[in-house]
Amino acid sequence: MGAASPTELGFTLITFLNDSSKGAKAMETIKTQQEPTMNTEPQKEHQWLQKLVGEWTYETEAMMSPDQPPERATGTESVRSIGGLWVVGEGQGEMPCGGAATMIITLGYDPHKQRYVGTWVGSMMTYLWLYDGELDAAENMLTLNSDGPAMTGDEKMAKYRDVIEFKSDNHRVMTSHVLGDDGQWHQFMTVNSRRKQ
Repeated sequence: MGAASPTELGFTLITFLNDSSKGAKAMETIKTQQEPTMNTEPQKEHQWLQKLVGEWTYETEAMMSPDQPPERATGTESVRSIGGLWVVGEGQGEMPCGGAATMIITLGYDPHKQRYVGTWVGSMMTYLWLYDGELDAAENMLTLNSDGPAMTGDEKMAKYRDVIEFKSDNHRVMTSHVLGDDGQWHQFMTVNSRRKQ
């Protein structure tokens, strides 16, 4: 007996779905299988991210070179929630080295990986930063790891770490670190963000 033709398969499917009891049961099965993926409920890890939601002002202090004084810049950031599962923040301000910049960050939590995930893009570069991170045991500091272009300008890649710490509900601090050739993490930037009152 040969394989069924597309026409025969189509006729069989239509006949099956036209049977109201079988058709309803099939649709119910499909719906049940989709619900865990399509209707994800926020977990406590997602709820932690909601603390970032709001309107903020920030002050940045960056060490661009060890033999130079720190450079400072200011700006604003607006963070909104997407379905209670993600947060998206858009920052507008000055760069420590001069010039205006727009920056967008997305953060979420992947229950399957049991890791925080996210992205960062800025108007000053073409590189898409990918975040992978975790919350500390005290649930006060979120550490985000990423690989990106080295600051040496020689087209090498380097490992980076951003740490977001809440000092209070209205004050958070982000410190940025790079892994040096000596195997040590070196802090090169501090951003103090305060909620607009």
